[in-house]
Amino acid sequence: MKTLVLFCSLALASVLAAQSQQGAAAEVGGGVGAAAGGVAKGAGSAASGVAKGAVDLATLHPIDAGVAVGTGAVKAGKDVAVGSVRGVGKVGKGVGKALRKIL
Repeated sequence: MKTLVLFCSLALASVLAAQSQQGAAAEVGGGVGAAAGGVAKGAGSAASGVAKGAVDLATLHPIDAGVAVGTGAVKAGKDVAVGSVRGVGKVGKGVGKALRKIL
């Protein structure tokens, strides 16, 4: 789903840029950036949780390891969701600007 949103956003951005509508293209580009930033932040949260879990497991703290991995997964899900929602909002705003100029 996220890949589809990213692909559609890039396609819309290229179409909008070809029509020389800087405001709309900038909004769509910003939306793609926001979505990608959310995914990157989520990946960082997941990696951090797994790393802390590995350390806890190595030091023979299995319960703490499970909690750390679970916390990292929850934070990753939140970061990806927030970035995707922000990105879709900005893309929608850019498409709206483009349609206003066309119509």
